Amino acid sequence: MFDKRKEPRKKLMAFTPVYILKLKTLLGYLEDLTIHGARVVGDVPLEADKIVTLVINFPKDTASLLPTPFTINARVVRSQHDEAQFVNTGFEFVDITPEQTRILEAVIQRYEFKRGV
Repeated sequence: MFDKRKEPRKKLMAFTPVYILKLKTLLGYLEDLTIHGARVVGDVPLEADKIVTLVINFPKDTASLLPTPFTINARVVRSQHDEAQFVNTGFEFVDITPEQTRILEAVIQRYEFKRGV
């Protein structure tokens, strides 16, 4: 499958629940993240091209980095079941503020997997 991402996604080590603000529903858990988007794995399929407001509950020790919870608008790029029957939903962040970008960069720096060489 051809990867259209502008930069590689970073897998996160922290257990991070993601909710849809309007539905007040647990969408799933953050699988990977960039400053441009994210992938969430869970049980809730979404319609492609729909704009939603995500609420991401980053770990408590990020209090110095961001307000809790962190909210951001995103467009659903794809939402499909994987071989384990979980729903993998890809999001592209929209209308990102400079402050949201700063927060995402700080969270990615702190929580990405440190891969061995």
